[in-house]
Amino acid sequence: MKATVTWLDGMCFEGLSESGHKILLDGTNPGKGASPMEVVLLGAGGCSAIDVVSILEKGRQQVTGCVVELEADRAEQAPRVFTNLNMHFIVTGTDLSEKQVARAVSLSMEKYCSVMKMLDKALDASSSFEIRQA
Repeated sequence: MKATVTWLDGMCFEGLSESGHKILLDGTNPGKGASPMEVVLLGAGGCSAIDVVSILEKGRQQVTGCVVELEADRAEQAPRVFTNLNMHFIVTGTDLSEKQVARAVSLSMEKYCSVMKMLDKALDASSSFEIRQA
């Protein structure tokens, strides 16, 4: 996997992935784009949400929506790494099995999400979920 990050102006940069997707990064708070740490947080949520939906669909669950609310704390001193992270999954569907949703969240957090596997070494991670009927 390859990517480039190009300085635009000020503290604003454009990231370009090997697959051609662009993202605006900004070290100014607030800036024109997400901060690099916000992108890490979004990456963790996106990676886990993909896992959860995929696992539930393979389990023949009728999933119609998945939202992940993320909350992370950062160290007070530089480097201001994440010290803990909580992911709250809101899964919507028809007749969803609580057991299968719990299993999907657990498998993502503990086994499949590559972003979480990297972050897991540096922080305390937790998760929760709720099920909503479509």
